[in-house]
Amino acid sequence: MRSSLKRWKLQNQIFTDYIDTPWGRILCWFIEEGPEQYLLRIVLGKAIHPDERLITVRHTLKDSCKRQFTEYLEGKRKAFDIPYIMVGTDFEKKVWSILLTIPYGETRSYRWLARKAGLPKGARAVGQALKRNPLPILIPCHRIIQEDGGLGGYSSGVDMKRRLLDLEYYNSL
Repeated sequence: MRSSLKRWKLQNQIFTDYIDTPWGRILCWFIEEGPEQYLLRIVLGKAIHPDERLITVRHTLKDSCKRQFTEYLEGKRKAFDIPYIMVGTDFEKKVWSILLTIPYGETRSYRWLARKAGLPKGARAVGQALKRNPLPILIPCHRIIQEDGGLGGYSSGVDMKRRLLDLEYYNSL
């Protein structure tokens, strides 16, 4: 997490809290800009190392996040309306924005995403952008698979990616 804080060069205080869901614990990072509150990052299914620069609080946005993530993981929600901020390079933000156009229950290939991002031979570059997605599930990088139907990678592990794809597939029938 330390490298992420340095990489993002954030000036605002980051608040953290855990959400317990049917699929396990999710660590959420929140940020406030004036009176507005935003989700900044989520971490799924990984060992989380504490960082003294992050303040653990019961954040007011947590209840909305918990409700929406729980509904999604139970197959009752297909889209999110949680306010968030995308923190990344211009290229990463472009890739993540394209992900938001992929319908629930559908997949696209790394090659498709690279072409949409303007890099026809940039499948590896988009793979790196997906790896850095700070908001998996919300920005659905799990919907990108290999051209041959293989799963490819996922920041929270291939097993989690398979579970998310299965969840969406069976709830979109």
